[in-house]
Amino acid sequence: MTTAEPRIAASAPAPALSGAGVAPELPAAVRLRGVTKRFAANGPDVLDGIDLTIAPGEFVCLLGASGCGKSTLLNIVAGLEPATSGTVQVAGDGAALMFQEAALLPWLTAQRNVELALRLRGVGRVERKEKASELLDLVHLGAAGNKAVHELSGGMRQRVALARSLAQERNVLLMDEPFGALDAITRDLLHVELERIWLATGRTVVFITHNVREAVRLGQRVLLMSSRPGRIVREWQVDVHGERRIEAPEVGALAVEITDHLREEIRRHAAI
Repeated sequence: MTTAEPRIAASAPAPALSGAGVAPELPAAVRLRGVTKRFAANGPDVLDGIDLTIAPGEFVCLLGASGCGKSTLLNIVAGLEPATSGTVQVAGDGAALMFQEAALLPWLTAQRNVELALRLRGVGRVERKEKASELLDLVHLGAAGNKAVHELSGGMRQRVALARSLAQERNVLLMDEPFGALDAITRDLLHVELERIWLATGRTVVFITHNVREAVRLGQRVLLMSSRPGRIVREWQVDVHGERRIEAPEVGALAVEITDHLREEIRRHAAI
């Protein structure tokens, strides 16, 4: 993964660490400091004082009750929403964002949908055709490039959307419940594919899900957000030995622990 100066959004940049006895900050793909978000000047905080550092190449899953601000946080990292206060640093030239819906253009083939992302980057016609084919091969859709969108299953559409996100050549990939609308078997197959692609590309992945087992299955680290105002209240390092399958006992045991904390957070919010 190449090293580049971070993109800084939101308010004034964080001060540099210096002086004797102060260790320099480690390299980060994403670094948030004191990020707060409100949508109206006198409105309530949606996010409150988010501090988060994600290492290059790390896979982080974000959990929380509906409406806790997970998608808002992802939109801020993607540069689609400004933070009200705090600093946001993203390595390289920003992040690619993949949504729950594939949002493919129905009048284009699978290949042309991927080529569109390359065209927007200014890649020439011949090169983008070759690169789009390579990306479709990477998501195991090399033989489906000429298929129309309506000919693709839900899982295939999400693979095309993933290839299109990878075509943006961003070091950071943000995924907002990308498998939430799929059946369990298709979702499990895409877990395997996403893990393979993550290991092959070295991307940093930030993955939102409501499925606790999915978070434990995929993430190296799982973060739990409180309900509004959204804060990161707990985190777990996932240390599962052997093949990490969604039905594995170790995955299930950690998922139960995390679910208990999620339920407690939901009950706490309901009592406010």
